[in-house]
Amino acid sequence: MEIKRIVVGPLATNCYILTIDNDALIIDPGAEFSKISSFLKDKKVLAILITHNHFDHIGCLSSFKDIPIYDGNNLKEKEYQIGRFVFDVIMTKGHSEDSISFYFKNNNILFSGDFLFYENIGRTDLPTGNDYDMQKSIKKIIKYPPNMIIYPGHGCETSLQHEIQNNSYLKK
Repeated sequence: MEIKRIVVGPLATNCYILTIDNDALIIDPGAEFSKISSFLKDKKVLAILITHNHFDHIGCLSSFKDIPIYDGNNLKEKEYQIGRFVFDVIMTKGHSEDSISFYFKNNNILFSGDFLFYENIGRTDLPTGNDYDMQKSIKKIIKYPPNMIIYPGHGCETSLQHEIQNNSYLKK
């Protein structure tokens, strides 16, 4: 699986395009449809995955026509397969009530949205944010393989091991 990160919009949101051969998934198309679509030439977009429904993660959803959209409103915490893409949905509430992460076990990678960042976590003081839920989500995620690579909604990628060692919110 190939992963392309595209930084979009005024809040520098990470939009990810995952490809296997000519099939693609889009994660969090927050803005700049033309910028995102320029990376989709000769690709068949099978679905759009949304980590949470804040404006900076869904800003150009309406520009994608006839593509299934999956988010915390229509997904449960279980394994899914779309084409050759296989992933688990993990409910990672805290930043928002509908926050979810996508774990691709075969690749040991997590798309965390605004739940977990490089040496930080998402804000819990926004509407539907909740400190208690964030703590429950952190306890859940630290049980995953430490070498798991994390692709956040903003900023650079990291690993769970790095976060356990350096992120004050995850330190045991």
